[in-house]
Amino acid sequence: MEISFKELMNEFAGNTTTESNLYIASEFIGQYCMVRTYSAGVFAGTIDKRNGKEILLLNARRIWQWQGAASLSQLAQSGTSSPEGCKFPEAVDEVLLTETIEIIPITPAAAESIAKVPVWKK
Repeated sequence: MEISFKELMNEFAGNTTTESNLYIASEFIGQYCMVRTYSAGVFAGTIDKRNGKEILLLNARRIWQWQGAASLSQLAQSGTSSPEGCKFPEAVDEVLLTETIEIIPITPAAAESIAKVPVWKK
């Protein structure tokens, strides 16, 4: 599907619903992804719904602090080589994230690694 520059910019701004951004919006539905927001931080979970910058994430675990990966991209691709150094609180059933700025699909190997990180509690 060919997307015009104007349609792409509108999608990123969350300004309009077009055929092209409906495709973009549905691309990650049902996938386990790393989702970075503007001010709420980073979460790992399954994308249930997306509307512009809003994402409803299921079984969402906040990625509060990590070690054993140089970036979120590496964490989503390879996981962590240091699960004991990570601080990921318990998962919530769902969370609505309103200012999404990045979505990275998580590989099966990385998902397994993230699941091995003990629940961090205070």
